Amino acid sequence: MIEHRIVLFLVGWAIAAGLQGLLYLRQRRTLDATAVDAGWAFSLVLLALAYAVLAPGSVEQRALIATLAGLQFLRIGVLVARRIGKGEDRRYADLRSRWRERGREQSSFAVFFQAQALLAALLSVPFLLAAFNEAELGVLEWLGAALWVVAALGEAVADRQLAAHKADPSNKGTTLRSGLWRYSRHPNYFFQWLAWVAYALVALPAPYGWLAIAAPVLMLVSIVFVTGIPPSEEQALRSRGEDYRRYQRETSAFVPWPPRRAG
Repeated sequence: MIEHRIVLFLVGWAIAAGLQGLLYLRQRRTLDATAVDAGWAFSLVLLALAYAVLAPGSVEQRALIATLAGLQFLRIGVLVARRIGKGEDRRYADLRSRWRERGREQSSFAVFFQAQALLAALLSVPFLLAAFNEAELGVLEWLGAALWVVAALGEAVADRQLAAHKADPSNKGTTLRSGLWRYSRHPNYFFQWLAWVAYALVALPAPYGWLAIAAPVLMLVSIVFVTGIPPSEEQALRSRGEDYRRYQRETSAFVPWPPRRAG
């Protein structure tokens, strides 16, 4: 057992940094950075498991947070890993082109991979705090678990609906407007963020549990303003043009909401 939160946090950060370091070396060989996303997800799986094994909290608290986080990010990691080797993600191809023009392609990717490791460590703080909680499971923990189930089901349904749409050749160049995508342009991101709210609820009763609130706030800022919605919408506008602009006018960007009438 590791009795100090900061020490265990540093151990978790080292695990994430080591995994992303290995994936960076792979990127140097393949010139494909897609694996960084899988590394981010698998880092969170490893951190949740490491905290559950090494922290001194009650077995129930450690088992709950490790199960919730492990299942979610294992699913995400496997989904991303299936894309590896099928061509570099458009976002990273664009970054590679810009960084190569400036003569700092590999140094920038080295920083980027390690930034993802640090982000995983910071976002794992709710897992860490919950794993130090020595009390029995209470109302907030069970409420967080229930919310996680809703979030996990919503994200899985949204991903499955999008995959089915893309798999149909007749849908090429069109925007998915049915199912959950009728109510949000990014329901997968919304439910992913909702899971972070669930983790914060599970961690809230723990000592220093209020620090867990930073994780869903950080994810919200990242999704809405940085790495989630902005590049996704930019790419959609390039590929679908006016069809996607009309979708933007009619459909909520993030929180599921009844669509607005055209015009």
